[in-house]
Amino acid sequence: MNEKRRHQRLQEEGDITITIIACGKKFPTRKVLYNSSRDISASGARIHSSIFLPIDTLLKIDFKLKNLHQMITAMGKVKWIKVICEDEAYDAGVEFVHTPKEAIDTLAKYVAWKQGTNRHKAYP
Repeated sequence: MNEKRRHQRLQEEGDITITIIACGKKFPTRKVLYNSSRDISASGARIHSSIFLPIDTLLKIDFKLKNLHQMITAMGKVKWIKVICEDEAYDAGVEFVHTPKEAIDTLAKYVAWKQGTNRHKAYP
C-alpha cells in the first residue's frame, strides 16, 4: 500500500470543536459540534464524531493539544468517512485547507517534538 501522507502523524487524542461551514442540504451552516481528534499532522487529522460528515464538507476546527497551551484553528475538508457504529459514531479524515501558515508550522513542530525528532528543542 502506498503512503499518501505528506507529514508525520501523531497518534494523540484531544478535544476539538467543529463548526460546519459548508455542507450540502443535510446540515444548516454554522452547526457547532463537540468531538475529539484521534491523530493529527500538519496536513490533516482523523476526527471522531457523533454525526456523519459527508465527503467535501468544509469545517472550522478549533483544538487544543495536550501539551500545547494555545488554541489552534484550522479549516478542513472531509476526505473520507468511516462508520464505527451506525447512527452513533464515525471517524472522518480531514485535510487542512486555507489554514494560516503559523497554525501549520505550530502543528508540525508539535508533532516533531512529541515524536522525539526535535529532542534538543524545548517545546512548547
